Amino acid sequence: MIRVTRYALTPAGWPAGMRLRIAALADIHACRPWMTPARVREICRQVNALDPDIALLLGDYVNALGGWARPVPAEAWAAALATLEAPLGVHAVLGNHDWWEDEAAQKTLTGPILARRALEGAGISVYENDLVRLDWQGGHFWLAGLGDQRPLEAGDRNNFYDGPGLDDLDGTLAEVADDAPVILMAHEPDIFPRVPERVALTLAGHTHDGQVRVFGWTRWTSSAYGDRFAHGHIREKGRDLIVSAGLGLSGLPLRIGAPAEIVIVELGSAT
Repeated sequence: MIRVTRYALTPAGWPAGMRLRIAALADIHACRPWMTPARVREICRQVNALDPDIALLLGDYVNALGGWARPVPAEAWAAALATLEAPLGVHAVLGNHDWWEDEAAQKTLTGPILARRALEGAGISVYENDLVRLDWQGGHFWLAGLGDQRPLEAGDRNNFYDGPGLDDLDGTLAEVADDAPVILMAHEPDIFPRVPERVALTLAGHTHDGQVRVFGWTRWTSSAYGDRFAHGHIREKGRDLIVSAGLGLSGLPLRIGAPAEIVIVELGSAT
C-alpha cells in the first residue's frame, strides 16, 4: 500500500501569496517483481491526479535488493517516470544506489552515470550541484539539487560514512543570484545541519524511515543521525526539512511500520 502524506507550511522568507504544490517521490528502487515499470507508471498516475505544480524525484531509482529481485533496465523506469505531469516540470537528483550500481562510476567517481543518462534521455532534468530559477505566480524561486553525499559503496554498510561525497552545498548556493527563496533537493538528509537559513525548504529521502519499525522503534535508518532525520517534517533553528519514507525496498523485500508514501507539500499554506 502507498499512502499520500501531506504537509502544509510557510517557511521563513516565503513570498506572501505564492502557493506551490510539490509532489516528491523518493527511493523508487525499480526491480522485478516488486517495483516494475507498470507499477511506477501507476504511482505516477496517482501523483498526476493530485495536480502538483512541480514534481521532484529524490534519488535511488535502481534495484537495491540484490538477489531478492531482478533489475529493470534504466530506460524502462525512466520512461515510466516521464509520465509525471506538472506545469513546472519534473526535476531529479541522484542517490547512493544509483552510483553504487554503476560499476564504471565506482572506479572513477565521475559521471554522467547510467541513471542520469536515462533520466535526461526521458526528458527529466537532473541536478548535481546545479540550480534553476523558476517563474511562478508573478514571482520566482530557485530550485537546487546536490550531488550525492555517499557515492562509494565500500565501507557504507552501517550508519556512518567516511568516504568522499560529491555534494557542494556552498558552491551551489553561491550561484543564487537574488534573495528569492530556495528549495533544495538532496538524496540524503544528513546535509541538513549545514543548510543555511537562506534555504526555504530541504527535501530528502534515503532513510526509508528505517523500512522496518516495531512499536515506533527501528534498528537502522542509514543516517548518521539515527532517528533525528528519519522521516517527516523536521524544523530546527528556523529551517525546514521534509524527509520522505520513499516507495521502494532496500536490503530485504519488506516494509513493516514504515509504509511507502507519495509526499505532497503545500508551500504558502498555514503551518
